[in-house]
Amino acid sequence: MEKPARSHPRPLAEVLRKTLTDAFAKQGFAAVELVTRWPEIVGAEIAAHSQPEKIQWPRTPQARNAPAPGTLLLRVEGPAALEIQHLSGVILERVNQFFGWQAVGSVRLRQAPLSRRAAPRPRPASDPAAMARIAATLPEIKDEKLRQALARLGAAMEQG
Repeated sequence: MEKPARSHPRPLAEVLRKTLTDAFAKQGFAAVELVTRWPEIVGAEIAAHSQPEKIQWPRTPQARNAPAPGTLLLRVEGPAALEIQHLSGVILERVNQFFGWQAVGSVRLRQAPLSRRAAPRPRPASDPAAMARIAATLPEIKDEKLRQALARLGAAMEQG
């Protein structure tokens, strides 16, 4: 009788990568990063008023090796639509620079509210007394920065 294969813990990012890649591929995204790194790609000002929804690829295959450029469908807040339309050339340039080839040939806008991510909660301030008490229990750690980092971690864990 064979032993069952052992399961080793894997990073969550590794587990989710295939699922996310498949989900984004259904929307025409060749790279998940176009969505996840949108502010880095187009800049904070454009990203504040737009979100990529999908890339529509042409149905007719290209005869050459390079596929025909697709159409990037952007969700845009109503008041910003005109400005984003004027910036479509900049958006095309930045997206294609990100891909490293002319992946997108045009931009189409869809006016709709953006799905906003919740703002990250600010971290509570560490208790200086708890940090000093924990740091005092770590005399064997010679690196002062490491000792302080561990003291901050310990104090944060105590706060809960």
